[in-house]
Amino acid sequence: MTVGMTPIMKDLFAVIEERKSVRQYDANATISKDELRAILAAAAKAPSAWNLQPWHFLVIHGKEAQRRLQPIAYGQQQIVDASAVIVVLGDLEANQNTDAVYDPLVREGTMTEEVKQQLAKQIETAYANEQYARDAAFQNTAFAAMQLMLAATAKGWATCPIGGFNPERLKEEFHISNRYVPTLLITIGKAAAPAHHSIRLPIETLSTWVEQ
Repeated sequence: MTVGMTPIMKDLFAVIEERKSVRQYDANATISKDELRAILAAAAKAPSAWNLQPWHFLVIHGKEAQRRLQPIAYGQQQIVDASAVIVVLGDLEANQNTDAVYDPLVREGTMTEEVKQQLAKQIETAYANEQYARDAAFQNTAFAAMQLMLAATAKGWATCPIGGFNPERLKEEFHISNRYVPTLLITIGKAAAPAHHSIRLPIETLSTWVEQ
């Protein structure tokens, strides 16, 4: 173990190495609501701009619901074979969360009302720009989605992020409000086959260092 590396850090790096995009699942494996709630709770700890937590998780849990989703995801078999599918939604009106996020801090004395009002003004100005709201929805839900997959991996579940789906059909089929934009599907289940072998580019290719 590297000097200074705690067991927790080692476990995190092991989970990162273990996580793979699995596309073939044991169709008979089931996941409980409690297990899903624990994974979602971990995902919801992700950071977000102003801590507005601009995400919502639509949990597709049950074969009938998963079969409704399958054609929307262009017929992918993993949609029905997985134990559940999480639809990650970005909140285009996350500014409406301001009071819920900051009022408890004001009540407990860790934030002043003045500071809260300053932040609220910044938030309203930003969310008046529709492009910002959309960009923020995709950017921030990506944090939660990655955390969700790592949490699932830590608990022994396989996952796969899916960008191939029809967002308008999804919203229509599952009655999703226009407040939300679908950003990603994530399948969760027990692997029936290993993930495809993949190659990662060397970090020298992926990084540029600026040093004084």
